Amino acid sequence: MDLKDRVAIVTGGAQGLGAALTGRLADEGCSVVVFDLKAEAVRQTADEVARRTGAAAMAVAGDVTRESDVERLFSETMEKFGRVDIVVANAAILVAEPVCDADAEKWRAVMNVNLFGQFLTLKHACRIMRQQKSGSIVQINSKSGKKGSASNSAYASSKFGGIGLVQSVALEMAPHGVRVNAVCPGNLLDSPLWTDPEKGLFVQYLNAGKVPGAGDIEDVRRHYVNQVPMRRGCTYDDIGNVVAFLASDMSSYMTGQAINVTGGQEMG
Repeated sequence: MDLKDRVAIVTGGAQGLGAALTGRLADEGCSVVVFDLKAEAVRQTADEVARRTGAAAMAVAGDVTRESDVERLFSETMEKFGRVDIVVANAAILVAEPVCDADAEKWRAVMNVNLFGQFLTLKHACRIMRQQKSGSIVQINSKSGKKGSASNSAYASSKFGGIGLVQSVALEMAPHGVRVNAVCPGNLLDSPLWTDPEKGLFVQYLNAGKVPGAGDIEDVRRHYVNQVPMRRGCTYDDIGNVVAFLASDMSSYMTGQAINVTGGQEMG
């Protein structure tokens, strides 16, 4: 993808999909900045990526919902590297609850991280990229940003809002040479997000009754696999391929897009 010597920031970059995307961008030649909540995990991820790839990797701990933390992320990146070429806005949380039983503060927290945190990330990325007259922002969205999801009203609402944010900011930044796009993954059925035995989505969805008639986790898994025309879950590589493309000049005529990576499950 010819990303050599570019500087990439990944929010939520110390775990799961975010860590995989951090590693992928380093593999493509980027210097990477890992931003996440837990300082130890951020340092470990940055160190591991640097050892494996030889790329420059910087760790910054902070909260995407605190503007002072986000501002510090970008200022420290500029101090070290002098520019920001790629921002992957990945940080997100999910709480699965039927709307009638939803905890209002948990609902608010999902919106705070997934939408307000995205706004803060894009705001400070755009301030720098506007001056540079270049840059690519890639928001990690979801198929739930295209279609409502039972027992997921907070998450789907935040993701629908995220696409509106991407389109609006793309219009603002196009005259400045900055592109803003979203990737909408399908279900990462083999990732810890789904498989964690205590708080993974298989457990959450089983407990929330999201899959009618499901008696155990395997019933939930089977339900989601059967919804995909290609009959498999999404993988980190599936998403990384599209993120790298959108970060590169190969997508130089694309902005304001929300690209499905769903195995055919979502086509709109």
